[in-house]
Amino acid sequence: MQETSDVLKTTDHSRDTAGLTYVYPVVSRRAGGVSIGINLNPNNACNWRCIYCQVPGLKRGVAPPIDLNRLETELRGFLTELIDGRFMQEKVPPEARHIRDIALSGNGEPTSAKAFAQVIELIGRVEQDFPLPADLKLVLITNGSFIDRPYVLSGLERMAELNGEIWFKLDSATNEGRMRINSTRMSLKRVRDNLKLAVAYCPTWLQTCVFTQHGQPPSEEEIAAYLAFVENLMADGVVLSGVLLYGIERVSYQPESTTLAKVDESWFIAFANRISALGLHVKQSY
Repeated sequence: MQETSDVLKTTDHSRDTAGLTYVYPVVSRRAGGVSIGINLNPNNACNWRCIYCQVPGLKRGVAPPIDLNRLETELRGFLTELIDGRFMQEKVPPEARHIRDIALSGNGEPTSAKAFAQVIELIGRVEQDFPLPADLKLVLITNGSFIDRPYVLSGLERMAELNGEIWFKLDSATNEGRMRINSTRMSLKRVRDNLKLAVAYCPTWLQTCVFTQHGQPPSEEEIAAYLAFVENLMADGVVLSGVLLYGIERVSYQPESTTLAKVDESWFIAFANRISALGLHVKQSY
């Protein structure tokens, strides 16, 4: 494992902190401790291009073939270092020295990996061999665009057995907003259909990033569309775990980065309160 002297920070989710191909540690604001990241997109390829994305050299595409043997070796080695080694003491702030989850995220859309279901099975097998917290989560952070693929659904079914949960990205409920923020033409109907599928297979949170662009927060039209989308989901009996609402914290490597900034905290809290008023639990990470 690569030697580094830096203590991990919530503002830096670098994928090469541990010098590995697939496995990297993160101090996560939302998880409240150490998140063991699984990067299935070491080629920096994603089918979306979110303007706040912190991946340098991001390109359009999907995950490459996964070397499952290497992934298992890296995960076992890193868990051994976390539990028995000096990594926690030397790299992690005292208040965050807890293993909270294993999270499939990384440098692109993880569900674009054709071996997704095999990866989930592999993680479950490795977990059995370590003294991990009983409440350890297995988290999938996804844009939801591949959820309806059979190999993904197979993986989600296994995830549910491993205390899994899905963080399903929804930054905008308008076509214009999703094109501007995420560079995707994915329709709201498909978002809704895939979200309903996700919920049916595994506990699911909406994950929403808010920020100002050119000094302006999301418009009232954007907010109204978002709230209406969520309200209609709930009316249709779709049971979400809640909403993970967060502001930008890390530097974007996309061309629009200089136009982005945090929203005012008062705006952030007011938006969170409007979501809560619908009857949903909101976890805030300003």
